[in-house]
Amino acid sequence: MTHLTIEQLLALREPGREPGDEAARSHVEGCPACRAELDRLHQRVARLKALPSLRPARDRWPQVRARFEAERRARRMRRLGLLGLAAAASIAAGVAVRDLSRPDPPTAASEISEAMAQSRQLEQAITSLDPDAHVLDGRTAQVAQELEDRIAAVDRQLQLLDLLGPRLGGAEQLRLWRERVGLLDALVDVHLTRASKVGL
Repeated sequence: MTHLTIEQLLALREPGREPGDEAARSHVEGCPACRAELDRLHQRVARLKALPSLRPARDRWPQVRARFEAERRARRMRRLGLLGLAAAASIAAGVAVRDLSRPDPPTAASEISEAMAQSRQLEQAITSLDPDAHVLDGRTAQVAQELEDRIAAVDRQLQLLDLLGPRLGGAEQLRLWRERVGLLDALVDVHLTRASKVGL
């Protein structure tokens, strides 16, 4: 006698009726071996359905994601820090090599002091003009703002040279102080010209 295959027995478990199902059902009713196999299939399905669903005790995804984001931020900050350090080191090395190769002349310190004194005098002149108390036309205000921005850029370069040490940037420091004096002189001229135009 030919027994039913597993596929045929599984088809008998399906809810609908197919054209070949009647012959298989009548075979199962008359064949104890196929009937026993069908019962075993029912028992296996019932045991599988009775198994508890496996779920993690706690949802760990937020902690994993937070740790990943923190590590990524730390890597980015390390990279940016190294880039900044490398840039500062290259600037320092360039200034040191250029300035150490030719020693500062003995008059550089006195010339720097003189330029600093001129810078202070010009700043006092601007303060005495009191540019904030007067109305500026658009063109004058734009020129004054551009000069002030350039003075601020020179001040930042002077601060960087101060951080590198007095021996490293004597000639460069003198050049920057002279540039600052020139910019301040131009700013005084702008405010004086504007004042004379409006009759002050």
